[in-house]
Amino acid sequence: MNITIQSLTHRYNSQVTALQDVDLLIESGESVAIIGENGAGKTTLVKHLNGLLKPTDGNVLIGEHNTNDQTPAALAHFVGYAFQNPDQQIFASKVAEEVQFGPRNLGYSPDQISKFTRRALSAVGLEDQQHNHPYDLHPADRKLLTLASVLAMQTPIIVFDEPTTGQDASHINQIGSIITDLHSSGRTVITISHDLDFCASYFDRVIVLRKGMKIGDGMVEEVLKETQLLATAAVTPPQLVRLSQSLGLQLMPRTPEEFLTGYTAYQENTN
Repeated sequence: MNITIQSLTHRYNSQVTALQDVDLLIESGESVAIIGENGAGKTTLVKHLNGLLKPTDGNVLIGEHNTNDQTPAALAHFVGYAFQNPDQQIFASKVAEEVQFGPRNLGYSPDQISKFTRRALSAVGLEDQQHNHPYDLHPADRKLLTLASVLAMQTPIIVFDEPTTGQDASHINQIGSIITDLHSSGRTVITISHDLDFCASYFDRVIVLRKGMKIGDGMVEEVLKETQLLATAAVTPPQLVRLSQSLGLQLMPRTPEEFLTGYTAYQENTN
């Protein structure tokens, strides 16, 4: 199920232009990170994917479905969205009920709902918390709960809005593993993130927004080494890229292991 965005413009209150003439094609099964400073239009863009916002001008197609003609309820069958702030998403009185809500409203059978709920809670490590109240969870775990709620819906497209905010290294690695598994299963995974180290490790494509316009789009190895482009968007390259550049290395390492391999090869070639 491809995502096709055609000349998308969005204005708030007919005055503030949040997106201007954006064209994008995200093919089924891609893993895409959308980056840019606050106010660049990232959240506005992805809220068009599930119908929370409608284009002022242009079109957004999810597969063959034009979002102008679809309700958010209809688009929920195709696009799952985990909010940046979990407190804006959570409403149930028990963890399990929160996760069950999505698949129940999508019409899955009781057995399917039970299975999807167990899998989702296990994926985020909250299976032992299913009878607890969500607001008894640590804030970082509430974030994981919102991810589980989206995972349980089994949508072909999943959007994570700032998934690593407030998470420690262990939770970030866990979220990264979830994204890797989703991508491996053929589902389309999109994230909004200021954490470029996370983007470099777990996503293949990067889209750069600035003031509502797309100014960069390409494979992560190419985009995240473009320091001038990233500076224009007021974001900083990943730590490993900055380290490589400070050492004069022609590398774009995505992981510490890639950096060590490249650095070792460089040392061997210069000795």
